[in-house]
Amino acid sequence: MALSARLEIRQGQGLVITPQLQQAIKLLQLSNLELDAFVDAELERNPLLQRDEGEPEAETPAEAAADPSADRMDDAGARADLDSHHDDASPGEHVTGDTAQPLSGAEAGGSVDWSKAGTGGSFDGGDADLESLLTRDKTLSEHLREQLAAAGLSGAEAAAASVLTDAIDEGGYLRADLPETARRLGCDIALLERVLTVIQGFEPVGVGARDVRECLMLQLIDRNRYDPAMAALLDNLPLLAKRDMAALRRVCEVDDEDLREMVAELRALTPRPGAVFGGEPAQTVAPDVFVREGLGGLWLVELNTDTLPRLLVDHRYHARVSGAARSDQEKTFVADCAAQASWLVKSLDQRARTILKVSSEIVRQQDPFLAFGVEHLRPLNLKTVADAIGMHESTVSRVTSNKYISTPRGVFEMKFFFTSAIQSSEGGEAHSAESVRHKIKALIDTEASERDVLSDDRIVEILNAAGVDIARRTVAKYREALRIPSSVDRRRMLKELA
Repeated sequence: MALSARLEIRQGQGLVITPQLQQAIKLLQLSNLELDAFVDAELERNPLLQRDEGEPEAETPAEAAADPSADRMDDAGARADLDSHHDDASPGEHVTGDTAQPLSGAEAGGSVDWSKAGTGGSFDGGDADLESLLTRDKTLSEHLREQLAAAGLSGAEAAAASVLTDAIDEGGYLRADLPETARRLGCDIALLERVLTVIQGFEPVGVGARDVRECLMLQLIDRNRYDPAMAALLDNLPLLAKRDMAALRRVCEVDDEDLREMVAELRALTPRPGAVFGGEPAQTVAPDVFVREGLGGLWLVELNTDTLPRLLVDHRYHARVSGAARSDQEKTFVADCAAQASWLVKSLDQRARTILKVSSEIVRQQDPFLAFGVEHLRPLNLKTVADAIGMHESTVSRVTSNKYISTPRGVFEMKFFFTSAIQSSEGGEAHSAESVRHKIKALIDTEASERDVLSDDRIVEILNAAGVDIARRTVAKYREALRIPSSVDRRRMLKELA
């Protein structure tokens, strides 16, 4: 067969992931904090973007005089250009206008702009905001620095003490290896040990310890209660964790009454001496979606607009710079900025719509949980939600990552509502794994004495009688995930409390 060259035309379909599409996909999985940081970076990079934080400021007469071309712009023509831009949602289209307007829904074919700027703290809110900025609790590091300054150390000891103090975490433990620190500082390890002894004499008692045993030992020494029996008890803390009292009596060489007193003294100590000091303020979770009960038992789902940045495309500034652009490079830069700004605003709007659609379907699927509690949580997977709203599973997975829903029963991560299914022993509706874990915990919480302790096999029998088809190893796995001891350990604990 002879070989020959020829030209052919073929037609096919394929999905091309453009940079704009990649950006839209990336925005879906960002949390509200990550989204705010991303928007701040875009505001610095793109001069045509601005954050809508209220009423736009009126243009001063000096600005109007400095830009006579803006006064000659035809308002009707500018609005026509803006409308034509939104009718064809092409990111490369030219954007012009006479004022900064949000690219909102009415202009984009009836869509709704769900975004709204979230304002941070400022000095305009009154004296209360200023006071909250200037007052805070003293941290452990600051407290140790004050004591270090009064310790009278100098020279190499002062430098080594400063390094070791910086290595103490918020709990009060030293997170530095002394031999490695000695090599790094080029000093003798004996110097570090002397300095560490000074630091371990600081308040709070127990600070500077390298492990739990040393922390408790320092507190017992301060109370003048560290003796050979207590030292043996500290050397065998794993036995205490397993509540093996018989073995502890042998290693400590004490009777039952003395051992109970020693254990009570340990319980009065604190394993985290630095916890009494303030640290960085805890970051509260800002829900992305609010769910509240409406009339007739219906659930109303709405976005938390305070967590959604509201961006505007400054059409007036775009008209100025596009009219002043002379070279092809300047014109290309202005056009790219306008296209990227337009696409970002559309992507934020689409992100908000997608979150609302997914969360609404989750609320619809988990209506029994909202009405009656965790025992009525239904098994749910990504495919069920994706098929119901006509999206891909990967899109639902990105939307539910790092997103939170505020419900009358608390604030939950969206992933909380997706649980595996445990089949019913009676052939009925499957049970959610989370609801089964709740039932196991409720059964164990009813144990009042050692005679009431339920073994894993007995829990399986009770759940099977309630219509839950579950294996013993599954019960053990759920119990361990809940950090509940075994029936033997629980029986021992209840016996000691009796």
